[in-house]
Amino acid sequence: MTDDGVGDLLRDLAPRVLGRLVRRHGDLATCEDAVQEALLAAALQWPREGVPASPQGWLTTVASRRLVEIVRNESARRRREVAVVAAEPDPPPPGASEDDTLTLLLLCCHPALTPPAQVTLTLRAVGGLTTAEIARALLVPEPTVAQRVSRAKQRVRAAGARFELPPADRLGERVRAVRQVLYLIFNEGYTASAGPALQRVELTAEAIRLTRQLHARLPEDAETAGLLALMLLTDARRPARTGPAGELVPLAEQDRGRWLTASIVEGVDLLTRTLASGRPVGPYQLQAAIAAVHDEAPSAAETDWSQILGLYDLLDAAAPSPVVTLNRAVAVAMVHGPRAGLAALADAEAALAGHHRLDAVRGHLLQLAGQPEAAREHYLRAARRTLSIPERRYLLSRAGRAC
Repeated sequence: MTDDGVGDLLRDLAPRVLGRLVRRHGDLATCEDAVQEALLAAALQWPREGVPASPQGWLTTVASRRLVEIVRNESARRRREVAVVAAEPDPPPPGASEDDTLTLLLLCCHPALTPPAQVTLTLRAVGGLTTAEIARALLVPEPTVAQRVSRAKQRVRAAGARFELPPADRLGERVRAVRQVLYLIFNEGYTASAGPALQRVELTAEAIRLTRQLHARLPEDAETAGLLALMLLTDARRPARTGPAGELVPLAEQDRGRWLTASIVEGVDLLTRTLASGRPVGPYQLQAAIAAVHDEAPSAAETDWSQILGLYDLLDAAAPSPVVTLNRAVAVAMVHGPRAGLAALADAEAALAGHHRLDAVRGHLLQLAGQPEAAREHYLRAARRTLSIPERRYLLSRAGRAC
């Protein structure tokens, strides 16, 4: 197996092994350290010696042995050591192994943690990413990631969190947090907030992988299905979003022949089945429906903007936010004209003051309204405010063509 193949296998097995150890021993921080060392040992040995017949069992054994060493080094009580070194762990309760990934996701998204800590801990514990990989993905220094992970583990421990599914009346709230974290990870990967690259494919791929796992554990959860559909339908455009030099290509100018047809088919099918189930329609399903309208249009000119505006009206009623207002204003402009779109931006002014996307959208609508000088001014202002190099270059080019 190639190094890439080993890496993919380890990333898939990491949450299962960690879930098994935490379910048995209860200490996320210590178990996560042990699993990371087992993953490192596998990454060094398997490409050279071959993948063992039972890779998950191998990782569990090595991690358990390392856990013994950690417990001994910390002068833990003897009875805890004996429990750890037991040759065969007690059989898990029915369905426990299947629920481990979900339980681990819920633990990483504990309400005691801030959103940045939830994202970082999820990427480390469930995604299996190393500190260096997370630092590159989130564009922060490695020491920052290490501190964030360490503090997150301490807060989870201090909160008295246990490796078990929350009570039924709290499960929905925690799953909502998990979905939000996965959504944030995907968005940062799809349009990086800073740096030289427009997209960070490793993040979008990880978000989709983890959302697939969550959907597999909760197949009847309509919003989780909607989130997965949204990711698939959005990520389908990835190959056409950048040009040969990594430059940003806007949606209206993309070569739709480069879009990922399989992802579109899967996303539309998933969304169709979810909407037909009769369960309540939530924000992720509505966003997925908007993405589907874009993806199914044969060309930008044939996009059904009236349908998109209707969906944004529903989304604005279900989950109002400045970003929804911003996107809705574009749809208003496409249906009722740019001046109507500019008027619709008013509701986003206060919340997005100083954000480059507000200036970028305003510049676009002013250009459509035949006000090139004003459009140029807002494009330049947006370019100064963004930390993304590809976005800055694109905005500067738009400013140069506005007049």
